[in-house]
Amino acid sequence: MVELEEILELINLRQEGGHWDFKKEWYKSDKKGKQDLLHDIICMSNNLDSRDAFIIIGVNEEDNYNVRDVSQDDGRKNTQNIVDFLKDKKFAGGLRPTVYVKRYQILGKTIDVIVILNDNNTPYYLTDNFQGIRANYIYTRIQDTNTPIDRSADLDKVEYLWKKRFGLTQTVLERFEIYLEDYENWNDGPYGEMQKYYKYFPEFTIEYKSARDERDGYEYYLFSQTDSRPHWYDIKFKYHQTLLKELGGVSLDGGRYFTPCPEIDGITLDKNNSFCWDFSYRYFTKGTFFYKLNQFFFYQESFSDEFSRQEFFEVVLLFESEEERMEFKEFVRNSWYKRKEYLKNVHMPNIPDFPQYKEGAFVEEYENALVLNKMLEEFRNN
Repeated sequence: MVELEEILELINLRQEGGHWDFKKEWYKSDKKGKQDLLHDIICMSNNLDSRDAFIIIGVNEEDNYNVRDVSQDDGRKNTQNIVDFLKDKKFAGGLRPTVYVKRYQILGKTIDVIVILNDNNTPYYLTDNFQGIRANYIYTRIQDTNTPIDRSADLDKVEYLWKKRFGLTQTVLERFEIYLEDYENWNDGPYGEMQKYYKYFPEFTIEYKSARDERDGYEYYLFSQTDSRPHWYDIKFKYHQTLLKELGGVSLDGGRYFTPCPEIDGITLDKNNSFCWDFSYRYFTKGTFFYKLNQFFFYQESFSDEFSRQEFFEVVLLFESEEERMEFKEFVRNSWYKRKEYLKNVHMPNIPDFPQYKEGAFVEEYENALVLNKMLEEFRNN
């Protein structure tokens, strides 16, 4: 998530760089303005720093990089406007940069920041001309300068961007994350589907087996399934014989759905008390290693069940981004007093008592999960 401190640091540098640019005002709504906006976004999405990129609007370079208010600018756009603008442009492979707009107050003045998220889908380029932007030209950014609109980037820069897409510029673990998305090209190992290797680089393997400590405890989300018995696993990621990462996994509904255990976070209702959660929740965030692995097992495993997955995500939150997750937590703090109202429209399963847990264990957690999913729906609608 982009913090104000990061933007202030860039402004205080009083110079542009390889992944940030300053604009005095918003782009005009005429042809030239639309062309410049698209050109800048493409250059930033292909930045050679491999970082999230920022177009910071409301900083006047000619006035010692002082901030000016853009709240009344003509042509001002929000996230949805930018997404709609990109949607009808003919990007290669249908892949478009992920972009959102963040607004900040600095000394009582509003600035806007177009954030272009870093990913491995580079190079981004058009397959049809758009005004002066040429089809199949690769645009990037070197230090503080964009590739001119009538030229393609130098060959070594284009080469780097393609290497990034194929995972050849990343660490081994980063390459693992890229290959997880190519789930069709993973094969079962000699001992069956509990061991997998990547077809094109078989030194990358995934192994999962019953948890070595023989865990048999329950989590509230197990009760979303017809068969709620726990089956816990250890998932190991190896490069050759080197163990890179190890995560917990769970087989749900009698083996019909396998997933890494969701991440956990908490919410404090008192803003002055940041040391103790009032309640916790389980979640995945799109684009993260955890969610890519969740997707991997769903599409890779022949026994994966759509209904079991759907029931799982009724009580496990799924966020579009970390930005959304943090903003949602603030929404929850301000709306939690309506918890009982949300509970009127949810369905609770029968959760039995277990001798090893106190009476009524998991009921409140399950209720909270249902309420939070209802709140997330309302948060997005608003």
